Amino acid sequence: MTHDFGWILDEQSRYYEDRAPEYEDVWYRRGRYDLGPDGNARWFEETAKLEAAVDAFDARGNVLELACGTGLFTERLATRAHRLTALDASAAALEVNRQRVRRASVTHVLADLFAWEPPDAIRYDAVFSSFLISHIPPPMFEEFWARQRRWLAPGGRVFFCDDVAGAEARPSNPGEAVDDGPDFAHRRRLHSGREYTIVKVFHRPDGLTEALSALGWDADIRTTGEEFFYGIATIATS
Repeated sequence: MTHDFGWILDEQSRYYEDRAPEYEDVWYRRGRYDLGPDGNARWFEETAKLEAAVDAFDARGNVLELACGTGLFTERLATRAHRLTALDASAAALEVNRQRVRRASVTHVLADLFAWEPPDAIRYDAVFSSFLISHIPPPMFEEFWARQRRWLAPGGRVFFCDDVAGAEARPSNPGEAVDDGPDFAHRRRLHSGREYTIVKVFHRPDGLTEALSALGWDADIRTTGEEFFYGIATIATS
């Protein structure tokens, strides 16, 4: 499928490939992402809440992690899943993940999630993604959720988390809007100074809940405070 914003998706892929060595600096607030004692304390309080929510999700059985990155959540999922498929389009990020999560039950897959389909019509008890939904272009949002629906086993669940709307105006945000691009275009810069344009949509929990309901999902979405939201979605039964 061809989109007039395909160049942004290509640049987004390059960004995450090049960012892999420094990807976790934002999460751990290292270097230029340091928010100071008070800012860091608030940030880590919220990351702890998000990690607790992931653990409470208790992903069992056959689990798929989309855009697994360097493995910050892969290692948590791997302790519970019977089988875990960790998929990412970045070879560099996937290698960091592979070195971090060394379990026979984990299969690492290098693939473009916008084109990938499960082999042999495999279905999953849980589909997990972290900080992915905000990188889905709005014109591709409906198809993204339709594909997850196809991938779920009966009774399956989807867990997702991301930056909540409002985070773009706070010091914790590592990027900035693009004045001459689509509404969802976002500018990011690596330590080297090199800049990239990526997709970044800051969702509001109520708006996202309504959007998913319109697509046939029941979603329970909550926030950790000011930084993140997380949700669990199941296919609506009525």
